[in-house]
Amino acid sequence: MIKGFFNVPTPTNEPVYSYAVGTKERKLLKAAIDEARAKQVDVPMYIGGEEVRTENKVSINPPHDHQHLLGHYNQGTKNHVTDAINAALAAKSDWENLPWEDRAAIFLKAAELASTKYRYKLNAATMLAQSKNPYQAEIDAACEFTDFLRFNVQYMTEIYAQQPPVSGKGVWNRLEQRPLEGFVFALTPFNFTAIAGNLPSCVAMMGNVVVWKPSNAQIYSAQVLMEIFIEAGLPAGVINLVYVSGPDAGEVIFKHPDFAGIHFTGSTGVFQDIWKTIGENIHLYKTYPRIVGETGGKDFILVHPTADLQVTNTALVRGAFEYQGQKCSAASRAYVPASMWPALKDAMTADVNSFKMGGTEDFTNFINAVIDEKSFDKITKYIDRAKESADAEVVIGGTYDKSKGYFISPTVIVAKKSDYETLSEELFGPVLTIFVYEDEKWEDTLEIVDKTSIYALTGSVIAKDRYAIAQATHALRNAAGNFYVNDKCTGAVVGQQPFGGARGSGTNDKAGSMINLLRWVSPRTIKETFNPDTNYKYPFLEEGE
Repeated sequence: MIKGFFNVPTPTNEPVYSYAVGTKERKLLKAAIDEARAKQVDVPMYIGGEEVRTENKVSINPPHDHQHLLGHYNQGTKNHVTDAINAALAAKSDWENLPWEDRAAIFLKAAELASTKYRYKLNAATMLAQSKNPYQAEIDAACEFTDFLRFNVQYMTEIYAQQPPVSGKGVWNRLEQRPLEGFVFALTPFNFTAIAGNLPSCVAMMGNVVVWKPSNAQIYSAQVLMEIFIEAGLPAGVINLVYVSGPDAGEVIFKHPDFAGIHFTGSTGVFQDIWKTIGENIHLYKTYPRIVGETGGKDFILVHPTADLQVTNTALVRGAFEYQGQKCSAASRAYVPASMWPALKDAMTADVNSFKMGGTEDFTNFINAVIDEKSFDKITKYIDRAKESADAEVVIGGTYDKSKGYFISPTVIVAKKSDYETLSEELFGPVLTIFVYEDEKWEDTLEIVDKTSIYALTGSVIAKDRYAIAQATHALRNAAGNFYVNDKCTGAVVGQQPFGGARGSGTNDKAGSMINLLRWVSPRTIKETFNPDTNYKYPFLEEGE
């Protein structure tokens, strides 16, 4: 076998296409959307290299046009979960023994496929089934997914390059990074195609095998991701894609002796239940499972009296309402000084009133639909309660309609109490709650921001005063794993802002960094002695003075 210390291509962030009027990419994306809408697909599970179909077909419908049928996916059972685990374990030996550069090549090719041949198909799938506008789909499905693949290959090589700095005379100390002993469960969310692709692929990249269960609402684009992995040369059984209920998956996976870890993005409640189940079953496992999760957020924007009005307004309307507030990082609470609030309210009202809302097929729509009826009903109940509450006032938006799609107008609530429910509870929708504080109560407000929510995912401070920026950065050091200064609290880029939070927001293992990949290996230290001792006696044992 050829040996060498190989350098991988230097990763760079994938350029974001504009989809402006008259551009080539705009025409190609519209064509991909038309093609997808014109047919119905039958989406199989992928187990051990086989396409698996069942009698239980579940419809796939765009959230913004829920009467339109994109196709069906094949719902699986506990038996399919068992089959997926067996397929993963059967593939494990060959996969973990494959040279790392061959694993790297597969995922580098996947990055090229995602950014070229499959770019518009992947974006179109994300737009249709997850109701993202062209820009939101582009920065997610095409660019962030590609960035994850390329940068993770670089991080993998950096991990392998880490070696003991000292080897004593006649000794060679080495460190190898082994895949985990068993299989890993990847449980992925609806809101980012890139996350759905990254959670199983970064685990597999380090030599592990995976059972992957995506959100039902993301299955349509998950299939495209799987097509990319297969065309890139991923061997059968390395990543197995199943569509089963959460309880069915958990019943099988969390009782299996070879369960070695979970890579999760989703709700805090589900993650806590999973952690509890793993703890209860800890005696069943061959190893202590790795538990890596990114969950919810009640992300904040804190505005100082010296903040620029237009910077603040843009950060709020983009941070709160892009992708209908369904980003883990979306701004859902803001703290605004009383001196700025009247002018800021006017600026926000003007911007929000200029938004167009509708289906993703019309590229002039800035706002699209929330993901499903369950989410629609939950969010609108909070809006209705705010309308009726003496402690809150709906000042912008507050309307909604689900007759054609799950549309909720961008809504701004002003809370009269700092502990009002929409300042602390995660809604995951286009609702921003503002608390107006007296300018002289800046320090009190810092404490309120820090203590109001159980979450600690993202947050930002907007100010011109450098002392205020420094003070907020320190005071809120535990309130956000990703902290922004004079910017919205969304938009983390792979290779630039590793993403993740603590407290109720997860384990803060920073997707898009080497930190995350280190969770999917188990290091072994090897010491080789070239001139070993042949007598147990040390010099101090000799008699005499």
